[in-house]
Amino acid sequence: MTPLYADRVAAALSARGDDFKDAQKDLQANLQALQEALDEFSVMSSVEVDALISEVGRPGARTTTEQDDLPFIVPFGGRWDHHREAREWAAEMLSNVTTFAADGSQIFPSTEMSIPVGLVQIGWFENPHDGAGSYIKDVQVEVLTPDDLDEQFEPGYAEREIEWRRFYGEVRRTIAFMEAHAGQPALAFFDGSLILSFVHTMREARQRHYIQAINRLIDASEATGVPLVGYVDTSHAADLTTLLTYTTRYRGGRVGDAALLRMRMQWGDRCRLFVCSRDDEVTDNAYYERVVFTYLKSTRTNPPARIELPRWIFESGQHEWVLDIVRAECVVGVGYPYPLETADAVAVLSMQDRERFYRLFQEFADRHNIAVRYSRKALHKRRRRV
Repeated sequence: MTPLYADRVAAALSARGDDFKDAQKDLQANLQALQEALDEFSVMSSVEVDALISEVGRPGARTTTEQDDLPFIVPFGGRWDHHREAREWAAEMLSNVTTFAADGSQIFPSTEMSIPVGLVQIGWFENPHDGAGSYIKDVQVEVLTPDDLDEQFEPGYAEREIEWRRFYGEVRRTIAFMEAHAGQPALAFFDGSLILSFVHTMREARQRHYIQAINRLIDASEATGVPLVGYVDTSHAADLTTLLTYTTRYRGGRVGDAALLRMRMQWGDRCRLFVCSRDDEVTDNAYYERVVFTYLKSTRTNPPARIELPRWIFESGQHEWVLDIVRAECVVGVGYPYPLETADAVAVLSMQDRERFYRLFQEFADRHNIAVRYSRKALHKRRRRV
């Protein structure tokens, strides 16, 4: 394996040092201007905000009743001297509340094999917090064959089809949990955003599949009464700062919401809830306004996480309870929701797992007299590793 030439990398970085410094200066200047804009926006009424964005189709975000009722940063009431006290509070909040998360991992077809074969693994974790220490950890595996991965449909079809199967597997498993716990004290975490801007580069038919799936997920949450939480640990979204460009004098560059809010929060604090009204190129993105979002400080040092909820949760008045459950699971997970952390550990596939999967497929092919050819490059690599 060719090493990284550290001395040459260091020299290349040094040569571009001024560019990095200039970018940092620009960011700091924009952040300072945005802080002033946020002060201006914070004291506006919802009527004033609505008037300023009345002719804007998608202003990034829209206010809720919290614009008039709450300070911009909503402080968290709980403060503890020791982590033990925090864990006791979390245990009390979570008692007899069943929390859930699903996560997926995948193995893409190897370009070095003559037969395309892929794998999707969905793992999930369900914890009833019933005092008995019971929980469910399980996985579901799907193998994709050449019929599933035919590249004639579009370039890169195989990888996109596997990514879709992973996404849909997570959605389907989460809906199954909701339906099994309808009307019960339960909450489902979703790993990532409910706002699917990432699909804008896909062909329209595939975009519709994703949008239909996320709408089914939101529908299931409302129908069953089981809250859904989209959790984005490191968010670069700029819905709130986009709104500030329409309602204040700020005209600087794009800055993420989390970076703007970071210095205003202590652990457990959140900002007001907003309706998502992002303007992007996604087909059928009208559902965005079915989602409300806030930013929650779940660690002492990192920027706040973005929390997304189906709008029905806010309109039914359950959002404060939901956010306390999120905080409690972040206490257990030491800064990250424990169900998401555990589901990831259940589902994750390593490079060693990838190689093992290909060996298992080779053994399967040998037993069934299926000829598998490897590229000369792959054979040389395998010899070097022996």
